[in-house]
Amino acid sequence: MQPQRTANGMTSDELEDILAEVGARLLAGERIHGGTRTFSLDIDLGGAAWRGAVAAGACRLGVCSPEGCPDPARLGDMASHIDHTLLKADATASDIDELCGEAMEHRFASVCVNSTWVKRCAEILMGSGVLVCTVVGFPLGASLSEVKSYEARRAIEDGACEIDMVLNVGAMKSGMTSVVHADIAAVAATCHSHGARLKVILETCLLTKDEIAQASEIAKAAGADFVKTSTGFSTGGATLEDVALMRRAVGPVLGVKASGGVRTTEDATAMLEAGATRIGASASIAIVGAGAASTSGY
Repeated sequence: MQPQRTANGMTSDELEDILAEVGARLLAGERIHGGTRTFSLDIDLGGAAWRGAVAAGACRLGVCSPEGCPDPARLGDMASHIDHTLLKADATASDIDELCGEAMEHRFASVCVNSTWVKRCAEILMGSGVLVCTVVGFPLGASLSEVKSYEARRAIEDGACEIDMVLNVGAMKSGMTSVVHADIAAVAATCHSHGARLKVILETCLLTKDEIAQASEIAKAAGADFVKTSTGFSTGGATLEDVALMRRAVGPVLGVKASGGVRTTEDATAMLEAGATRIGASASIAIVGAGAASTSGY
């Protein structure tokens, strides 16, 4: 006999399992922020069962192909892959407000801003489904691990759901792989203990191909959720070759974010086809075909 499904597409057992897990997480005190508790929960949902997860309180769903690697053709519209970004030093409060408005209008995955603006963005975007992303150790990656971890924790407390930390590039190029691993692992532990995800910015333009592959593997081993190409503030940005290399290095499950120089729909589509699952861009409006390219720079 087929299990009876509720109006939201889930069986009563499926819904009960989710609610039991949610209750256990809440009792464990996972991530208290702004009077609410939020965390990620991996659940295998088939058919229309995702509606039940939303009804149970989910605010974000991740979708993977049977092989585990997100398939751009099946993940929805382009906007859902984009971190709408403004990291310029002279960005004003009104610029940030406009960024959030655009993100809500076009349903971008997140806004990516410097940490001083995280709280403002979190307040504006509350309940919208658009996440707040910020940067740590930016743009050089040469901060102490303790400083990066503090930056991450403070930003998460202000409402960030995703942290983009910069790799210790100098250590990587010096062959100090244990230092690189420890640096990433420290920030990953902070992020995960507070319910956030970690992306590691490799600054690929400063690394050799072998170093890109090795840094990607280290980031995966250290607990990162994504590897990311570039800050957009160095000597180069994302390339299709580097994105494909990073995807091969981390395998099918980890996220790959292409950022730096992605300005058109064609650029973004090519990056997704090369293996990216997220795009970091200030030209987001142009990418989704809704207007002229931004001049905010990233």
